[in-house]
Amino acid sequence: MNVPRESALAATPQVGIALPHESAHLHVRGQATYIDDIPEVAGTLHAAVGCSPLAHGRLLAVDLDLLQAQPGVVAVLTAADIPGSNDCGPIVRDDPILAEDTVHFLGQPVFLVVATSRDLARRAAARAKDVIRAEPLPPVLTAREAHARQQYVVPPMHLARGDAAAAIAAAPHKLTGSFSLGGQEQFYLEGQISYALPQEDATVHLHCSTQHPTEMQHVVAHALGWAQHRVQVTCRRMGGGFGGKESQSAVFAALASVAAVKLGRPVKLRVDRDDDFLITGRRHGFEFDWTVGFDDDGRILGVEADLIANAGCTADLSAPVMTRALCHFDNAYWLPHVALHGYCAKTNTQSNTAFRGFGGPQGAFAVERLLDDIARALGRDPLAVRQANFYGRAKRNVTPYGQVVEDNVIDDLVARLVRDARWAERRAAVNTFNAGSPVLKKGLGLMPLKFGISFNVAHFNQAGALVHVYTDGSVLVNHGGTEMGQGLNTKVAQVVAHELGLPLHAVRVTATDTHKVANTSATAASTGSDLNGKAAQAAARTLRQRLDAFLSEHPQHAAAPWPALVQAAYAARVQLWSDGFYATPGLHWDRDKLQGRPFFYFAYGAAVAEVVVDTLTGEHRVLRADVLHDVGRSLNPAIDLGQIEGAFIQGQGWLTSEELVWHPQTGMLATHAPSTYKIPTANDCPPVFNVALYEADNPADSIHRSKAVGEPPILLPFSVFLAIRDAVASTGESGCLPPLQAPATPEAVMEALAALRASGSSASPT
Repeated sequence: MNVPRESALAATPQVGIALPHESAHLHVRGQATYIDDIPEVAGTLHAAVGCSPLAHGRLLAVDLDLLQAQPGVVAVLTAADIPGSNDCGPIVRDDPILAEDTVHFLGQPVFLVVATSRDLARRAAARAKDVIRAEPLPPVLTAREAHARQQYVVPPMHLARGDAAAAIAAAPHKLTGSFSLGGQEQFYLEGQISYALPQEDATVHLHCSTQHPTEMQHVVAHALGWAQHRVQVTCRRMGGGFGGKESQSAVFAALASVAAVKLGRPVKLRVDRDDDFLITGRRHGFEFDWTVGFDDDGRILGVEADLIANAGCTADLSAPVMTRALCHFDNAYWLPHVALHGYCAKTNTQSNTAFRGFGGPQGAFAVERLLDDIARALGRDPLAVRQANFYGRAKRNVTPYGQVVEDNVIDDLVARLVRDARWAERRAAVNTFNAGSPVLKKGLGLMPLKFGISFNVAHFNQAGALVHVYTDGSVLVNHGGTEMGQGLNTKVAQVVAHELGLPLHAVRVTATDTHKVANTSATAASTGSDLNGKAAQAAARTLRQRLDAFLSEHPQHAAAPWPALVQAAYAARVQLWSDGFYATPGLHWDRDKLQGRPFFYFAYGAAVAEVVVDTLTGEHRVLRADVLHDVGRSLNPAIDLGQIEGAFIQGQGWLTSEELVWHPQTGMLATHAPSTYKIPTANDCPPVFNVALYEADNPADSIHRSKAVGEPPILLPFSVFLAIRDAVASTGESGCLPPLQAPATPEAVMEALAALRASGSSASPT
């Protein structure tokens, strides 16, 4: 603290260096406060949700008397008890907080039990199957069935360039294919939780584990029929979010708040893990159908594809998820003629929502699977086929949605990774191994990526921040982003410390609070550091300019330590706090035509994965992964590396073990607990895991020329799936196209192996 300001500026840069997460010391000591750690106010009640036992039905009645008679029950709330709007849909108003008239999925909230303890509330809520009377209706449980019925939550979307049908017809080769890509549960460590405390004069203070405090403020205000200024939402940190707490924390926020206001007592609603699975949605599963025309080198000449997402029973965020999927179908490749059709299928399952990548991974996966087919059908190296299709720099550099790719580094990045990972040498070694190993088969996969950074909706790309300098020289920061373990607060603190020339320990970031920074956007779309970092920088820069002006008038303080300078400025009545605001420039989007410039810049990356597959059991092991990822000029290399490594393992789980299964008649989600839904463990991490940063200044004017790192690396583990498919293909003839679905569970691998045997293991392009 007692460092002269100018020497601190010169000697202690606070960005671009590896610094610990600002809460790391609290995490390792078990002292980091989450919602359930907040000391409960006297008189706190606990709530539990009563869920529909039917996937689809006409709601006839709820036996409230039986519920009220249960031990410890204070109140039971139904839709009739919501004084304002019974809806929490983030875009389309089609998502009831509590069901009324009709139930649309097994697990839909129908009533809320409020009791003296959490255990008693849960016991009473578990009587849902006894107290809910409903007339069963036929459910629609798969995306393809809903698509066949033309049953959608939003109208279909179409993204086209050129004449795909003519280009395919004239192409030397063409392939037609279909593919299923499963969804993924966010599986945040801290489950959904809200703690509502009624305040004086008909107001409420809500502590909520949410990525979007402002949306929770709006939902609660609407449910209560109040103005927004009567609702305060606070979130210090989440134990993970991954998109699952962007919109889907709303039902719990609304229920806790309505109950608290109605009863005049604090109400906590902490959802059991099984109920969390049954109530909330997840990453959209997709079905793909495509036809592609290509030349002898594997260059795509024309492609037409249907992308069918399982949206679940309501719209939620499915429309922007599908938009991003369509806008990432191109990934890193120039597609001269395209006709893409997006369908958000309405099914009687949980309403699916945001998940790391927000549709982008699903869109990119489709083109990668398609390119893998092209390479295999031609008998060419998949790397060579991908390189033949890469975007160019001066030409072949416009996306199907009309944005020019101005910052392309994919050629250099992939070339560097291929060299360092010894692709050609290892490709030959894998072939040699497979020739002499009848049971164990190795596979090698490579995945390049280009990922757009910004919200699809232009006006969401804004942020605000407050920076306070206290008279002892300490600095307090508040911004509109939320911390979920990704290091956002650390990076924002680094930005402010750097701007003021202070050591990091002089800066503290406080809980996100709608009463401090208003009208915030969700911490999502990888924009957290970009938006909030810029806003905090603007606030700190204003303070620095004020102090510079003060020093120019009072040069005798130029050599003073920072606290003395602040004291002198305060005595001179210099304003020592400031707000900052940032809006991402240059964005525009026509959502009807799906044309414009939706992204501020692109992030790039690539990965090579090597696996071994046991063809007798279908099991696999990842032997090695090599990653090179573009982060621009990293704000904090340690945090960025952690984000890349975490994304790789999370995506690996999605594509290999995290299978979602619904009962085909009842619609019950069978995989609703860790015992049946298998996320990766430490044992699934590659024993050789080489991760490096491709550091080059972001051409866009981002915060300190860095690039976002939250979502893009979730595409890197596609290399694992491609490697498993490569191993399966080695059991067949040259040119075979293994029908491996994702996730590539042992069962899926065995089915693909059996299909190759049954089909004669050969295929070739027409």
